[in-house]
Amino acid sequence: MLATLTDEHFSDPGWIYERKFDGVRAIVVRRDGRTELYSRNRKDMTGTYPELAEALDGQDLPDLVADGEVVAFDDGRTSFERLQARLGLTDPQRARETGVTVYLYLFDLLAFDGADLTEVPLRGRKRVLRRALHWDDPVRFTTHRNGDGERYLDYACAHGWEGVIAKRADSPYRPGRTKDWLKFKCVRDQELVIGGWTDPGGARKEFGALLVGYHPTAGDTRLRYAGKVGTGFTEATLHALRERFAGLDRADSPFDRPVRERGAHWLAPELVAQIGFTEWTRDGRLRHPRYLGLRDDKPATEVVREG
Repeated sequence: MLATLTDEHFSDPGWIYERKFDGVRAIVVRRDGRTELYSRNRKDMTGTYPELAEALDGQDLPDLVADGEVVAFDDGRTSFERLQARLGLTDPQRARETGVTVYLYLFDLLAFDGADLTEVPLRGRKRVLRRALHWDDPVRFTTHRNGDGERYLDYACAHGWEGVIAKRADSPYRPGRTKDWLKFKCVRDQELVIGGWTDPGGARKEFGALLVGYHPTAGDTRLRYAGKVGTGFTEATLHALRERFAGLDRADSPFDRPVRERGAHWLAPELVAQIGFTEWTRDGRLRHPRYLGLRDDKPATEVVREG
């Protein structure tokens, strides 16, 4: 179940409000005494975050399916950039050797002990979830506030959070994007598809900027150009991204309209990046974009403009 971005913030007793994390979405599946973690595009992340699976394996739990977010902290704030060190790792030992401490925040329960809970109202699902587990690090319960969304958003922004997720308290669990869950953001960022890169200039190596875009709607094969991203890279990031480009080169642009960037090279539109920015311009370009990291938990075909 995915939230829809909105700029219309509100307070309503029929809604609950949770902290928006800057992490990686995780579906937790417990069956026959073993716990597995999956991304939203069904990739197995158990080896990427072995300590989270082991923490749940250590509890006496029945079979269940739960929804949550894997996060790492940087100076008290959840940081998607910190999680980049574990991106693509499937060997538990290598994942631990990154030194990145991770936590699992659970916020929903889809099935428990043979019962399908997706039709149970959200408040009820969260009540069962809270009672079902022992909440010891690195597994944490996602608390919420009732009704007071605007004040909670003010608090979130003042403390450097990503924002708040507003959820209709009586809503069932429905896969896909919905207006029963809404995103109130303090900062602007979103996923975009990498469609190319430009030649490096000056002392920079590997490449100069990423050329990024989005699909008009999920599943649409057209790719709209959103601009070039030339900041947010370390030398290690530049090198790692250049390696990821291998095998994706193509002769023609993947964008549906001409892109006139000097020294442009084109890629098959398969890689998804998280990009921070200040606003969208009138012509659909990003203003002051900054690279935050790669995402491997969402198909590029589902990347659309959020706002």
